Amino acid sequence: MIEGMRLNTGALIPAMGLGTSYVRAEETVESIKNALSIGYRLIDTATMYGNEAPIGQGIRESGVPRDDIFLSTKLWPDDFNDPEAALEASLQRLGSAYVDMYLIHWPRGMQPHVWKALEGFARDGRARNIGVCNFSIEEIEALLSYCEIEPAVNQIPFNPFSFDPLLKEYCASKGILVEGYKPLTRKEHIADPALARIAENYGKTPAQILIRWNIQHGVIPIPRSIHPGRLRENFDVFDFQITVDDMQKLDSLRRI
Repeated sequence: MIEGMRLNTGALIPAMGLGTSYVRAEETVESIKNALSIGYRLIDTATMYGNEAPIGQGIRESGVPRDDIFLSTKLWPDDFNDPEAALEASLQRLGSAYVDMYLIHWPRGMQPHVWKALEGFARDGRARNIGVCNFSIEEIEALLSYCEIEPAVNQIPFNPFSFDPLLKEYCASKGILVEGYKPLTRKEHIADPALARIAENYGKTPAQILIRWNIQHGVIPIPRSIHPGRLRENFDVFDFQITVDDMQKLDSLRRI
C-alpha cells in the first residue's frame, strides 16, 4: 500500500494513481489486474475513454476488494442535460454500485444544475466524492459561489514543463487537491537533458523523477501505462526525496 492524502470530505485518496486515457479496451483488463497486483489503488477513467466496462472487469478479476480501490470516472459535457442517466450508465459499465470520485470532465457549458446533480449523487452515496477537471481559477470561483458541496479535486495537467503554479496555489487555499494528468508529459519531454541529469543523480528514471516531483508538490499524479515493467517503475517512487534545490531546478523547466 502507498501513502494517502486527505480530501476535504475527510476521505483518504491514494497519493498516486493509474490513468487510463487512450488505453484501448482490449488492453485494459490485464493492465488493471497488473496495476492492482503491484499496489495501485487509485484508478482514473472517464465515459469518453470508452473503457469503463473492461476496467470494471479487471477490478473484479483482480481479487482486490472493491472497497480497497479508489475508482474515479467523469461526466462528459455532452451528458450535462442528464447527469443522472450518465452516472447510472457509468456505474452499470463499471459493475459497481458507486464511484469514489465523480468529476466534471470539462467546464464548457456547465450550468449550476449539473453540479447540483453531482451534489445529489454525493448525498445518496453513488459518488462518494465529487470534483472537477480542467477548471480555471475563475471557473472554480463561479462554482464556489453557488455550490453546497465544494469540489474535492481539480484534475489538471501537471509536470515541470507545463503547470500553473497560481492555479495550484489557489486550489490549495480552497482545500481542493490537485490531481495531475500528463505527469510524464506524454513522452514529449521525457528525454530532456536537465531532467536526465537529475534522474541520474538519484539512480532513478526520468519518469520516476517526474512522478516524485508531482507528489512533493502535493499533487496526485495519475501516470498512464499498460506495460507491467513501466507500471512497476512508475509505482517505485516512495523510497526517495528530491532535494529542495533539485525541485527548484525542475520547476524552472516550465515553458507554459
